[in-house]
Formats: sequence, structure tokens, C-alpha cells
Amino acid sequence: MGVGMSILLIAAGAILTWAVNASVSGLEIQTIGVILLIVGIVGLVLSLIFWSSWGGFQGGSRRRTTYVDDGPV
Repeated sequence: MGVGMSILLIAAGAILTWAVNASVSGLEIQTIGVILLIVGIVGLVLSLIFWSSWGGFQGGSRRRTTYVDDGPV
């Protein structure tokens, strides 16, 4: 799950939790909103943690490749 999907889940969960006043028999919309909020926040935190290991936040240090030319053969 990426950062964008996590933000989408957080937004949908917030809307369902605080903005929707409808009631559906057998379904608690506010509970589903809270679950989406929690899943979105956990996904966002995990995405940011693993993003650093994939090369997102490396403190400005980049891998360098050095080519050595030994001269004519």
C-alpha cells in the first residue's frame, strides 16, 4: 500500500466517521470509518518506514559508481 492509497483510506474513514449520519441495518458506518482510519494510518506509517529503505530518505547520500580507466592496452 502506497502513501496515496493510505491518504485515500484516511480521508474515506474520516468522512464515514464524522460526516455521514445515515444508518444501515446490520452495519455501523462510524465503525467502518474508524477501521479505515486505522488501516490508513498504519499503512502510511509503514510506507514511510519502508520508503527510507527503498531509497526515499537517505540523508542526501547517494551510491556512487567509480570507473577506472587504466589507459591504453
